[in-house]
Parts: sequence; C-alpha cells; structure tokens
Amino acid sequence: MASNDVHSHRDEENGGATCIATTDTQNSSNHRSDCKKYEIIDIDIRSEFSHHDRDVARINNGSFGSCPSSVIESQQCYQLRFLQQPDDFYFNHLKPSILRSRQAIKTLIKADHVDEISIIDNATTAAAIVLQHVKWSFFESKFNPGDTAVMLHYAYGAVKKSVEAYVTRAGGHVIEVKMPFPIASNDEIITAFRNALELGKSDNRKVRLAVIDHITSMPTVVIPVKELVKMCREEGVDHIFVDAAHAIGSIEVDVKEIGADFYTSNLHKWLFCPPSIAFLHCRNPEVANLHHPVVSHEYGNGLAIESSWIGTRDYSAQLVVPEALEFVNRFEGGLDGIIKWNHQKVVEMAEMLVKAWGTNLGSPPEMCSSMAMVGLPPSLEITSDSDALKLRSHLRDCFRVEVPIYYRQPKDGEVNPVTGYARISHQIYNTFDDYYRFRDAVSNLVNCRFTYSNGDPTPTEDWIGLVWFGLVWWKMKESSRFDETPLTNFDFHVTVTNHLNSKIFL
Repeated sequence: MASNDVHSHRDEENGGATCIATTDTQNSSNHRSDCKKYEIIDIDIRSEFSHHDRDVARINNGSFGSCPSSVIESQQCYQLRFLQQPDDFYFNHLKPSILRSRQAIKTLIKADHVDEISIIDNATTAAAIVLQHVKWSFFESKFNPGDTAVMLHYAYGAVKKSVEAYVTRAGGHVIEVKMPFPIASNDEIITAFRNALELGKSDNRKVRLAVIDHITSMPTVVIPVKELVKMCREEGVDHIFVDAAHAIGSIEVDVKEIGADFYTSNLHKWLFCPPSIAFLHCRNPEVANLHHPVVSHEYGNGLAIESSWIGTRDYSAQLVVPEALEFVNRFEGGLDGIIKWNHQKVVEMAEMLVKAWGTNLGSPPEMCSSMAMVGLPPSLEITSDSDALKLRSHLRDCFRVEVPIYYRQPKDGEVNPVTGYARISHQIYNTFDDYYRFRDAVSNLVNCRFTYSNGDPTPTEDWIGLVWFGLVWWKMKESSRFDETPLTNFDFHVTVTNHLNSKIFL
C-alpha cells in the first residue's frame, strides 16, 4: 500500500517545498510538471540514509559516495554467509554472484558481452591494469623509448602517479593537456587535446596511449569524451583508456558509443554500492591480454576471472550490484531520473551560491554532472593548495560542512581574481539546508574578514576585533551555559561571528 511519506527540500527563501519523493500516487498529479518528471517513489530517503551524521552538511558525495541501508543489509548478509561456511561460499556462491554483478553492469553500460566486464576494487586499480600492459609493451620493444602518452593536466592524482610509475619508468614520454579553468566550452578542451596529440607525434614519435577523463575530479568538468576518442582513432593512438571514476550513476554511459579500448568507473561513488567496487570494460578482451596486478591462482584465465579471486578478502561489495540497482529502480525514471534530478539540483544550488557571493561557476551548467565548481569570495585569499586545505578543514571542524576546496593559480595581470573554488555534489539525500549552511558559513567568514593566506585561518579586522574574539570566548567559558551544555565548534564559531558582526560588548 502506498504511504504518504514525502521527502522534500524546503526552499526557505521562496517559502515553498520542491517534492522529490512521494508514494502517494493520487497526490502526484498535483505536483509541478518539472517536479513530477523526477519523482522518487516508494522510498523513505531519511530512513535509507539514517546512518549518515545528521549534524554534517555532506555536500561531497563525489569523494566517497553513499550507500543506502537496504544495500548495506544485503552486503552484511553476504559477509555473514562467508563467515558461517567459507568453503561452501567460495566453491558454490562467490563466482556465480560475481557473474551476476558483471551481467548487471554489462546491461547498464550497454556492452556487447559479459566477458568484456571485469570487477575490481576501484578505478585506480583499473589504471594499474592498463598501464602495466603499456609498460610491458615498452619492455618487449613493441613501443620505442620516447614514444608518448597523452593525458589531461587535470587527471586524477593517483592516475598521474600510476602513469609515472609504469609509463615514464619504462621509457615513455608523458604530455599533459593544458586545459583552462574556468572553462567556457567543449571547444577549448578539444583544441587543447588536438595540440597535445600533435606535440606527441613530433620528432618521429608515436602516441601509444591516451588517458582521458570522462569527468575530471578536481576541478570537476564533464569532458567531451566521444569526440576525444574519435580524434585518437583518427590519429592512430594505440591504446585509449577512459578514466570515468565519477561517471556511472552521474551521467549516461554507453561504452559502444564512446568507443575506447578501456573504460573504468567506480560503482561506490554514484551508484549506491558500498566501497569499494569498480568495473573495467575491455573492448576486445581476447586481444588485450590484460592481467590483474595481484597474481593469484586464476592467473592466465582472463582478466575477469583473475579479478574474481585475488586471495582471501571481503568480496561482498562486489556482489550487491543487483541490489543497488533494485534500490535505484524504486525511483521514477530509475537511474536516468536520478541523474537528471541530481544535475538539476547541483546546478540550482551552484547558481544560488555564486549569486550570494558575487562569484562565478567553473564551467557552464551543461558541463556539470552531479557536481559543480563554485567560486569562493576572493577576500578569503586562497593563495595555495595548503590554503585550500585549511579552509576545507575549517569548514568541517567549525561549521560541520564537508566540501572539497580547489586552488586555481591566477593568471598574470588578473585583478581581484577568484582563486578558490568549492566542488559541491548533490545526491538524493541532500537538502537545500546543506547548501544554505555552506553559504552562510562562507558569508560569516567574509564578514569576519577571515583569510587563509598566512598560517592558520585568523580574523584580520584589527586588534580590537581580535580582542573581541577573545572576550567572547572568555565570556562563553565563564557562563553556566558553557559548563552545563558544552558548545560544539559550530556553535562557538557562529556565536563568535555574530558578536564580531554586531560589536555588542559582553
């Protein structure tokens, strides 16, 4: 029987609520048409994510993902079954269950055959598998010393390290595609990539490998991957590897349309699987001759089988893909509906934030997935990666806001540049209040004239302001409220901020 549970984002500024979940089909016709398209049916989101810390504005789904309680329960069943009778589980249940997950992934990404799908821990493992193969091509003299690998400058840090470990050490030369940021259009990426390929072919060298992100991590931008893969084919690049760690569950994925040799994505980021699980799609697995970097008893039986057993460990995250898809399919429109909803909402929240702070987005909305880059007020004086990390820690510790911060080096001659950007995510458990808390936290820091460019974050009003800060702290410490009801860091910082703003002497 349908219930009347409704999960809604309360729009306090507009005095209304936007419905994203209801099981009352009779009332669904009363919703606005744009809302009805993305209704979420037969689910209580608050219950499914009750294990999240309710005190934290968690707008960083992109880093570690999220897993609903119903999928966690399925995972725990698998764990318990293994612990109850490990031999029976290993011989009779493990491989069939992994095959079941591979078949679900094959359908999801529109692959031709399940043999093209290998399940691994994460996209970094996939990079190691592909780059290990490229390394051996250098060692076996199939590639010449100095032949090139092309990758984006904004490639994920661990993948860049893997390229260094496998390709550079084997004699390859790496060319990074210098992309602008903020970015205005796909044409900027396509032009920069074409220039890098031309450079890679100079001096009679050959481009042996292209590493292309589908969605860059930091800064986050959706890359025109089909166009870049097509360009690589036309230029005769030997191996094309698409690192799509953030893709599945965040944007549509059709590996046949994309046409890369290798394509990987994490399922624990945006597809509601527990950590950690990813897949590696190989367009021609019988030709690729790939091997898992952890060699075990299945070596030589093909990558998919090698990956299904790399020694005794917890494989439960790899077994619950069907259960995660069951969760997804409880939503109207299934995965496609969730993708559209999250994109719509992250753009809406990003635009709200830049309007409040007078800044700019890092890319046009059509180049955002379920994540967006939001410019921070220049007065925060983010001047290094270290400053960005300080601000991130400060937001977590004092305001209970979890969001990654990116430092952009300004160009010569820029006046009052936006050098700090926040990467916000939107997943179905997020509410407007999460983003309002972030907005207000940054606005409070700006009003207090906090900066991050010199040592620890400190208010830089004048010495009177600093004295005020100390007096507020002393007064709170001496008060009975402090003793009887200890304040959180968030309470303390907001109270101090309010007193600094009002200049009311205690």
